[in-house]
Amino acid sequence: MATNDTVIWTLMIVVLVVFISQSCVHGESRVPCFFIFGDSLADNGNNNHLKTPAKANYLPYGIDFPKGPTGRFTNGRTFVDIVAELLGFENPIPCFATTRRPKDMVRGLNYASGSAGLRDETGTHMGANVNLNKQLLNHKATVKHIASVMGHKQSSNKHYLNKCLYSVGMGSNDYMNNYFQPKFYPTSTKYNPEQYATLLIKQYSRQIKTLYMYGARKVALVGLGQVGCAPYSISTGTNGSACVDKMNDAVQFFNEKLKSLVDQLNTNLTDAKFIYVNTYGMSGRSADTTTTGLKVSDVNCCPVNEIGQCVPSAAPCKNRSEHMFWDLFHPTEMANLVTARRAYNSSNQSDTYPMNIGHLAKLRL
Repeated sequence: MATNDTVIWTLMIVVLVVFISQSCVHGESRVPCFFIFGDSLADNGNNNHLKTPAKANYLPYGIDFPKGPTGRFTNGRTFVDIVAELLGFENPIPCFATTRRPKDMVRGLNYASGSAGLRDETGTHMGANVNLNKQLLNHKATVKHIASVMGHKQSSNKHYLNKCLYSVGMGSNDYMNNYFQPKFYPTSTKYNPEQYATLLIKQYSRQIKTLYMYGARKVALVGLGQVGCAPYSISTGTNGSACVDKMNDAVQFFNEKLKSLVDQLNTNLTDAKFIYVNTYGMSGRSADTTTTGLKVSDVNCCPVNEIGQCVPSAAPCKNRSEHMFWDLFHPTEMANLVTARRAYNSSNQSDTYPMNIGHLAKLRL
């Protein structure tokens, strides 16, 4: 005869299994979980306790975020925060660094780290970060934790992870905090821009295939934005152009090869679907100011320090909904909102290829 304790534990396991099999947020989200890999454009606190100045856990960062400063490099929500909302999640995807309980991991985790890149050395002149290879190792550990929650049933675990959405947005720092930092890195003396882009994409391909091996089947690969139009880049000199053309040209080599990689992955991994998100064409100087209200595209909103981040507790501009950039590098919440909504809903393949994030989430593979 079953004891009361046995009955209680049985009921708890049944409830947890039902919770996982349906959805992570009251059955309302389009996917059961959302896993995020990236840099400071997506970081939500993973850098807070690392030895690096590349962290944003102080005001005025987070001034428009409900929980205040969390480590997000903007005044409010990031691109992936907004995508999570559009997917139907009631709360932001939690930060890997502070999430310990497996039951909190099943709806997804954010592994993104400020200053990190595809290459292990990228951004290390600023201190510690979590590069993409380390983020993948962190995800491998997460997959094991989720398996423990699901009772080590490999088929169930794989089926669950196959339904999740994965966002990977890396590469900006491989240019801003590597290739265009010849004082610290030799890459620009070894490779011309096209050779460097080829090198990065080859590594990226291996890393994405590793993510596929861990169960990812719906993957959004977020392209690089107009890094040459960031206020920091403009401050270095533009030779009469509106932006630093050599920077934008370099990342466009990367973006073109990334889009081709999406085609290759979709051809070779037929049980998965990969999409390319063209942030370059949806943001920066390409944004339609008449519809978005983003009137200021070349000036930061918060006062900045010597590394281009907000001065602690300094008062930011009041018209931040009109500003494209928050500090010298990172977009405002309004700019993130414009890009995220377009990436999620656009019917134009020049924005998202071969489909948008909303359609990717709905796919049954």
